[in-house]
Amino acid sequence: MRSEAAAQLGGLERFASPGKGRGLRARRRFAVGELLFSCPAYAAVLTVSERGSHCDGCFARKEGLSKCGRCKQAFYCNVECQKEDWPMHKLECASMCTFGQNWHPSETVRLTARILAKQQIHPERTQSEKLLAVKEFESHLDKLDNEKRELIQNDIAALHHFYSKHLDYPDNAALVVLFAQVNCNGFTIEDEELSHLGSAIFPDVALMNHSCCPNVIVTYKGTLAEIRAVREIEPGEEIFSSYIDLLYPTEDRNDRLRDSYFFTCDCRECVTKEKDKEKLEICKLNDPPSAETVKDMIKYARNVIEEFRRAKHYKYILCLTLTPLVELLEICELSLDKMGAVFEDSNVYMLHMMYQAMGVCLYVQDWEGALRYGQKIIRPYIKHYPSYSLNVASMWLKLGRLYMALKNRMAGVKALKRAIAIMEVAHGKDHPYISEIKKELEDH
Repeated sequence: MRSEAAAQLGGLERFASPGKGRGLRARRRFAVGELLFSCPAYAAVLTVSERGSHCDGCFARKEGLSKCGRCKQAFYCNVECQKEDWPMHKLECASMCTFGQNWHPSETVRLTARILAKQQIHPERTQSEKLLAVKEFESHLDKLDNEKRELIQNDIAALHHFYSKHLDYPDNAALVVLFAQVNCNGFTIEDEELSHLGSAIFPDVALMNHSCCPNVIVTYKGTLAEIRAVREIEPGEEIFSSYIDLLYPTEDRNDRLRDSYFFTCDCRECVTKEKDKEKLEICKLNDPPSAETVKDMIKYARNVIEEFRRAKHYKYILCLTLTPLVELLEICELSLDKMGAVFEDSNVYMLHMMYQAMGVCLYVQDWEGALRYGQKIIRPYIKHYPSYSLNVASMWLKLGRLYMALKNRMAGVKALKRAIAIMEVAHGKDHPYISEIKKELEDH
């Protein structure tokens, strides 16, 4: 009997996409919310900060996980999960015991080590490679600047430093190609609130090309990627996902695409730029700011955003004391005050800083402060993001949980139901996250 993934792939085909190289195309019609296909991870690695709350093998979120008896740092649902993960975990287990607190390879290095091990253990094509093999990944090696090449060499040095017992290394040139492939084709697995859980390789998912007007969305059920339609797809239509956060205006999106994926998007949204004016809304004043003032403020906003992007996630800062977090909140508030003299609250740069401020408030358990920011964010999010956006669902979910924590059940129920309505399309009605949210509603 064929698996669900194999059956679903019967409605799709790999093809030569004009101007984009290879791509994925529909062979039949798909309705909104329908599962096109699913893809198990070729290799996946749980982020270090989630150890103990999620299984290192299947990424399930559970209480009472059992830890590895050797390193005491990996946690599993049961013996079966531990045995299944051992061929990958053994790459790190002895190394973590040896290095102790000095064991700190990056997530990219950890993922690449697992890919190398998988290629040695399982050289034939896997269930994750029905349409695209890992070895076919684009590396864009000829487009890497000196800085990116130096970062790859640093990763290669870390790979040799932390992984020596269980890996046979290819030569340096082959490792450069592999790291470049991982950088261009890796996926970030996130939970229902878009918190970072880990990194993975999903070869068949990587076959999809990018559009800022995507017709599918990628969500995760543990280490399984699921691809569902977010609008009706007709036979012969190319399947497009989004590689980036779609909140930002055209120039910012394409800067990100060129830097990370080495192409410029030519979708309808990027050609028409029809949403840019709303996304960059300026204050309605009797004496409106000059074009030069607006230009300078956009430049300032982009610089501030880049500073925050380097941190990537608040979980990167969790080891810091409360004082730097308070200072971070002050930076957000000062930036908002400065930008607020030129930008409306619905301006995407204002929304970005509000989101950062909300994250700090959540971490320091300032529920009222987090709620105030969330209430300002949600309506512009609905306007700026596509239908069935995970960013919008995540914000409704955060708001619902905040309302519940602050004993405003009516508002909480309303917000959580709005999150569920989006997630039932994006994640599928039977997803564990939806069951958990429905249970929250029952418990309150």
